[in-house]
Amino acid sequence: MSERLAADWVAYRERPARLGGGTTLWTVCTDGAPHRVLPDGCMDLIWNGDELVVSGPDTRAFLTASPAGTTVAGVRFAPGIAPALLGVPARELRDTRVALADLWSPARARRLADRIARAPGLAYALESEALELAGDRPAALPLGGGTASAVASVRRGEAVPAVADALGLSERQFHRRCLDAFGYGLKTLGRILRMTDALDLGRTGLPLADVAIRTGYADQAHLTRDIKALTGLPPARLLLPDTEDFSRAQAS
Repeated sequence: MSERLAADWVAYRERPARLGGGTTLWTVCTDGAPHRVLPDGCMDLIWNGDELVVSGPDTRAFLTASPAGTTVAGVRFAPGIAPALLGVPARELRDTRVALADLWSPARARRLADRIARAPGLAYALESEALELAGDRPAALPLGGGTASAVASVRRGEAVPAVADALGLSERQFHRRCLDAFGYGLKTLGRILRMTDALDLGRTGLPLADVAIRTGYADQAHLTRDIKALTGLPPARLLLPDTEDFSRAQAS
């Protein structure tokens, strides 16, 4: 896929970023309509056409809209990664969109924004800056080397006390570090990741009753209640092709 962003992209696109670890590079050319952005356990660094914005970890869906034809690009960091790179605990950014200049010194944020704005490919420039940030902060993850294993464990449905014990932490210590890493406790992260897995599976055409069984819900009614609480819409509506939904895009 070309790194140069075409003005006629009126669709969301993504690919794995060179940073690895589940980090994703995404782009969208907006159509001016409002779109529903769903929680996914991640944080994003976004170029919205005017400035760099950090999208914090969400506990609920939100609607966003930009003028038609605006090219938006972002780096979506895997759960627990962005706080170390940006130098801000995730708990401080939960359910918020904040200009990078409000988190860093305005001069430093402006230098970064200027480099990205001048680059011939916005997406490639964002990716390169993310790699540089990772090189500057190699060992500052709130959960250290246990970040990926904690995410994998909760995705498998393991109990929080067992995950904390495996990392050699008390439940209280573990919860504090989860707040810094993910913006909320591991149980909330697991609920959000289960929702994203269920919707991904639902997009394959599998009946929702089967999706519920495969993703750990008690039944289809449980799946519907939980997803509606997180997104504002039932899964059957979210899975319709005409639903205004960037799903994992964090356009702002």
